[in-house]
Amino acid sequence: MEARDNEYSFQSRVRFSEIDHTERITLPGIINYFQDCSTFQSESLGLGVDYFARHGKAWVLSAWQVEVDRYPRLGEEIGIHTWATGFKGFIGDRNFCMTDREGKILACANSIWSYMDMKKGRPVRPLADEVEAYGTGRPLDMEYADRKIALPEGFVECPSFPVRKYHIDTNEHVNNCQYVQMALEALEEEPVVARLRVEYKKSAVCGDIIVPHVAREEDRTVVSLQDREETPFAVVEFREKK
Repeated sequence: MEARDNEYSFQSRVRFSEIDHTERITLPGIINYFQDCSTFQSESLGLGVDYFARHGKAWVLSAWQVEVDRYPRLGEEIGIHTWATGFKGFIGDRNFCMTDREGKILACANSIWSYMDMKKGRPVRPLADEVEAYGTGRPLDMEYADRKIALPEGFVECPSFPVRKYHIDTNEHVNNCQYVQMALEALEEEPVVARLRVEYKKSAVCGDIIVPHVAREEDRTVVSLQDREETPFAVVEFREKK
């Protein structure tokens, strides 16, 4: 993979704690690497967790699209890469890649973020200096899906569960990746996912009750993670490898 302008990257190996029974990294494992990479970039620019906590601001994820070509195995050397692709108003777009030791793309992602005033609970424009610090790079050549996920018919309600302390991140909300893990656990059989999409609706906090609803179509499975009033926290779509 050729380097992009304003790209941040780091190298790693697939750890035992990141694999499943197939000895390959899990889908949440890939997502966590992507999240870590963008966090590392922010920290390196002086725009990390402590900076945003002091200013009462945060970049909040609105949508994921993750494409997986191959799940790397235990001990495999991998590279993780990220760069911002554009800013408009309070919205920021960001690409990610996971590569093998030869630079071939194993997985890639597009993400859409909203810059939020966490005290007022509403989006605001980031400062010009904050945007300039990240810069932008050329977007990946990939098929970009719509941010909104069309809901199928025939949802089936699954057993509910409470949000636990380990689901929570530094913003005191459920971590983005935890919604994906919750959706996977709502399925009877875990699919080998080729494409993941997530539309984040509202933030769940510790003590909230999550009620998963699952619907299956020929080429996709959709999990709506809802509250008791059937308002979704997040909608997750899985498409399996053919």
